[in-house]
Amino acid sequence: MKEIKRNTYLEKMINRKENGLIKILTGIRRCGKSYLLDPIFKNYLIESGVKEDHIIKLELDREENKKYLDAHELNTYIKSQIKDKNMYYILLDEIQLVKGFEYVLNGFLYEKNLDVYVTGSNSKFLSTDIITEFRGRSDEIKVFPLSFSEFVDAFDGDKYDAWNEYVLYGGLPLILSKKTDEEKSQYLKDLFEQTYIKDIIERNNIQRTDIIDSIINMLASSVGSLTNPKKIYNTFVSNGESDVSANTINSYIKYIENSFIVNKSDRYDVKGKKYIQTPQKYYFSDIGLRNARLNFRQQEENHIMENIIYNELIIRGYNVDVGVVEVRDENKNRKQLEIDFVCNLGNKRYYIQSTLNLDTREKTLQEERPLMSINDNFKKIIVVKDNIKHWFTEEGILVIGIQEFLLDKNSLDL
Repeated sequence: MKEIKRNTYLEKMINRKENGLIKILTGIRRCGKSYLLDPIFKNYLIESGVKEDHIIKLELDREENKKYLDAHELNTYIKSQIKDKNMYYILLDEIQLVKGFEYVLNGFLYEKNLDVYVTGSNSKFLSTDIITEFRGRSDEIKVFPLSFSEFVDAFDGDKYDAWNEYVLYGGLPLILSKKTDEEKSQYLKDLFEQTYIKDIIERNNIQRTDIIDSIINMLASSVGSLTNPKKIYNTFVSNGESDVSANTINSYIKYIENSFIVNKSDRYDVKGKKYIQTPQKYYFSDIGLRNARLNFRQQEENHIMENIIYNELIIRGYNVDVGVVEVRDENKNRKQLEIDFVCNLGNKRYYIQSTLNLDTREKTLQEERPLMSINDNFKKIIVVKDNIKHWFTEEGILVIGIQEFLLDKNSLDL
């Protein structure tokens, strides 16, 4: 397996270096947070001139470091390694194993020559509420499974073979070390059952494990489709599960979101400039996990491609909504058209449609219509599965193939 480079995250860590805050690497388990600390970030520090004895790293899940799971012992050890006034870099992996770790980390903030980076991979650290523990004294770096461009760089083969692997098994880094289809599928299934679901159940003291299981399956089946907790609740009721409340369904979905397994995309009325509370779309943070959850049965190319595009936009830092634009048909009746993605970052905005192909003029007009109904000058893009060189329609809309879109970090500005 080739070296996995994660330059996007390394750059984020470098930009936050010595900013006086606790740097917290969050993200779904097995997405590569520990690897970012060491070797990637540690090697950067050494190459930039930091002496190794000024890098204090502990893997707190190792047997030899068990004594440091006591907060007092950990604090005492770190302080004992500080020999001078120069900057020391503290890299702590699996910090959640230390009971009372919040107090230890907050104490480090008072030391001007300590720069602290931590990861954690249990349900507490996989929850968005960990950041609130530090009340503005922390800096979150969200880590995602491999993007397609990262996957291609580490894949032993060309980009076309890489694509076939990626759409099926996703971008969790360890997938690249698995040799057979059986190994890859079993790894993903076991990870879901023995790690992700177990974390959610233990953290939230869930009694109805069958319900959380079913909800995950429903979300996996509905990727790219509008849904909401009420719709899922109604499905349970129609199947005879009358003892399950709507509030329970809503809470369980939130637990799944907070564990970074899925991300929710809200609907945004482009013309009305307001959010529509329901329904929403849910996308899996890793398409391989979604596929494994459904035993690789539901392989709808359009939904998988849409999920991958969504993840890429999130990785690039965009806030991503599902767009809605109201138009009138030939009979003057009001009709809502959907725009797959409305992407915002600072003063930038893009409207993006995802489709397998534009093989006829009629199909092109169908995909263009929602975009042409928007009365502003922000860029409009259609991403297609076809391996093509980008081009522009008669109306000035950029059409780009999925691989060019994913592999060129500046593809939105072509």
